[in-house]
Amino acid sequence: MAIFKGAGVAIVTPFKENLEVNYDKLGELLDYQIEHGTDSIVICGTTGEASTLTHEEHLECIRYTVDKVNKRIPVIAGTGSNSTDTAIYLSTEAEKYGADGLLLVTPYYNKATQRGLKEHFTDIAKEVNIPIILYNVPGRTGCNLLPKTAAGLVKDVDNIVGIKEASGNISQVASLMHLTQGDIDLYSGNDDQIVPLLSLGGIGVISVLSNIVPKETHDIVANYLNGNVKLSCEQQLNYIPLIDALFCEVNPIPIKKALNLMGFEVGGLRKPLTDMEPENVEKLIKAMKESGLKIV
Repeated sequence: MAIFKGAGVAIVTPFKENLEVNYDKLGELLDYQIEHGTDSIVICGTTGEASTLTHEEHLECIRYTVDKVNKRIPVIAGTGSNSTDTAIYLSTEAEKYGADGLLLVTPYYNKATQRGLKEHFTDIAKEVNIPIILYNVPGRTGCNLLPKTAAGLVKDVDNIVGIKEASGNISQVASLMHLTQGDIDLYSGNDDQIVPLLSLGGIGVISVLSNIVPKETHDIVANYLNGNVKLSCEQQLNYIPLIDALFCEVNPIPIKKALNLMGFEVGGLRKPLTDMEPENVEKLIKAMKESGLKIV
C-alpha cells in the first residue's frame, strides 16, 4: 500500500528574523497546502533545510507537523543522514511521533559503496515499522543508488516500499522499474520530470513546485493517473519556465524567495545558503507572473 499517490510537497522550513524556526508560520503553510489539494507533506527534506537544523529542531518540526496535520493527509519525515546511527535515531523518534512514513536520502559525502548503501538502509528499516521511501539524488550527495541495489532493497526489506528518484537519468529509472516489475512506489524527485516518470509507472512526485502551486502540481499527477495524459503533459510543459526559475540557484534559495514574494513571509536562509542574486530574482519574478502568480 502506497503512503500516498499524487503530489507531496517538500515543504520549506520557515524562519523568524533571528533564524529560529517559525512554527506558527509552518502551521499556516501546512493548512494552506492541505486546503489546496496537496496529497502529502514531506517535512525536513532538502527543501526544509534539514542539514542546518539541530537534531532537536529537526525532531520538533516533525512532531509539530504530525500534530498540526492531524491525519488529514500523510506526513513523511525526512530522517536520512550520512551516519547510520543518526538516521536510526531520527527515524525511530519520527515513528514515535506518529509520522506515516520516512524519506531516507542516500548518505551524503561518505560516498558509500552499493554494499554500504544496502546495509545502511536495511539497518534503519529494521528499527522501524512504518514504510520507507528511499531518496536518490546523486547530484547533491555524490552517491548514486543503482537500480539493482534499490530493487534488492525493495524485494528483501518489507517496509522499504518506494523511491524518490532525482537522478535525472530516465534510463536508470526505466531499468529500476524493469528490475522490480513495477513493484515499487516511484515518485519523481524532479518537477520537470513528473510526467516522464509517471509514464514509467510512477505514482506521484515529491515536489518543490507544490510550495507555490499545490493544486496545479496535484492536478498534473491526478490527470495523468485518471487517463488524461494529454492535459497532464500540457500542464507539465506550461510550468517548465517556472520550474527552471525555481532551480536557477540551489534549492531552496529560489522557492523561499518565491514564497516571500507571494507574501508568505517564510524568512531567510541559514548559511551557507545565501540570498538570491538580483538578476535571478528578476528571472523568478518574470516566470511567476507568466504563470499567473501574484507578487505582493
